[in-house]
Amino acid sequence: MCLAIPMKIKRINGGFAQAEAAGLCRTVNIQMLSRVRKGDYVIVHAGFAIEKVHPEKAKETLKFINEIR
Repeated sequence: MCLAIPMKIKRINGGFAQAEAAGLCRTVNIQMLSRVRKGDYVIVHAGFAIEKVHPEKAKETLKFINEIR
């Protein structure tokens, strides 16, 4: 089973970004999305940002993930 999670963009360097969720930072490829900015939330799957998501929806999903851990 694969899981895609919302992550907050912390820094952008070209087609890649540092993204964070629950204290975990990862480098993610943002080339499939246009106009990604620092502070945006994106859905990350297999190291790729695949969709921008509304901040409230992202926070709700992260809260749910933390509750089931």
